Amino acid sequence: MAEKFEKALVSFSMHARELKVQIDAPFHNDPAPPAAIGELEELWNYEVVELFLLGTAGHYLEIELGPHGHYLIYHLSGIREVFRSLSPSHCKTHISESRWQATLTLSLDQTILPFSHVNAYAIHGQGEERHYLSAFPVPGEKPDFHQPKHFGSIDTL
Repeated sequence: MAEKFEKALVSFSMHARELKVQIDAPFHNDPAPPAAIGELEELWNYEVVELFLLGTAGHYLEIELGPHGHYLIYHLSGIREVFRSLSPSHCKTHISESRWQATLTLSLDQTILPFSHVNAYAIHGQGEERHYLSAFPVPGEKPDFHQPKHFGSIDTL
């Protein structure tokens, strides 16, 4: 039996210190978080796509988007060192039959810019059926996405 191939498309662009992130991913119909649309701590426990952007002096962004309109954005000053939470100026999601799309816009400051490396992850499923997909694989027995040394160079994209 052929293995199912999954592909989540994540793109981002910068214009005048504003970051725009777009996602087009398979929709797995995992249960929605039991919270109002908007910022949600521990969003990684639900169906989600994550984008990590490594900036200057070890600073990086962790941007998480879920198909039901939830997001979580951290500016980290080092590995797992949350410097602050950020809120987007715009965030919209849409679920079609088998896919979901999202667009997020975020204003940035000089602390993080410019970006040099990137990684993206898609997470879905529950319990034993939980799947962790990555653009650039990271080592470890348990998922640990905070490994900037394994991110891919933006120059190679």
